[in-house]
Amino acid sequence: MRVLLVEDDLRVAAVLAAALRRRGHEVVQALTAAEAVRAEPVDLILLDMNLPDRDGLEVCRRIRQLSEEVAIIAVTARGEEHDRVAGLRAGADDYVVKPFSMVELQARIEAVMRRTGRAAGAARVTAALQVGDLRVDVDARRVWLAGREVGLSRKEFDLLVVLARQAGTVVSRDRLQMEVWHTTWATRHNLDVHVAALRGKLDDAGLVETVRGVGYRLRAG
Repeated sequence: MRVLLVEDDLRVAAVLAAALRRRGHEVVQALTAAEAVRAEPVDLILLDMNLPDRDGLEVCRRIRQLSEEVAIIAVTARGEEHDRVAGLRAGADDYVVKPFSMVELQARIEAVMRRTGRAAGAARVTAALQVGDLRVDVDARRVWLAGREVGLSRKEFDLLVVLARQAGTVVSRDRLQMEVWHTTWATRHNLDVHVAALRGKLDDAGLVETVRGVGYRLRAG
């Protein structure tokens, strides 16, 4: 699916774009309202409501005037009820308040595409991941290592899923915190504690490797 990500915060945009691409979406980015309105046709628009050159509600109305077909999800820190109502009345199909998890965002994307009848081309998230002797059933939230089932907490499981989807490559701390804790402001200690607990339950300290100063990597083989 082709997604237009309208977000002027470069750090947030980079994390979101990477996460969307890992889920099989083609991502086009816009930093301003002007770029968003001029963008080529897409299937879905993730629209930040706080843009430097124009209010997001005005942008949403303009995009909806240009196309009744495109799906729009407002993505913003404006979390009050009147803000959500205004966004929906401006033409958004859904409204996601920051901070949020990628699991929630993906679920909302699927729901919007299904609800609006635009889901034909949308890819479903892979239900099972296999990395060497490690098997992760995403839907059932179960994990096996060399045939032995491993019990994980919710955060440990979410952390493992992010790493398993990028097995063999480094996943930055910011990306892990965004996807698992819904924010890039989680403390360094919190992430390290959960990684240590995950290593202990997998009974293999080297399976989740530390890349100093960057993040973590799940050993591919």
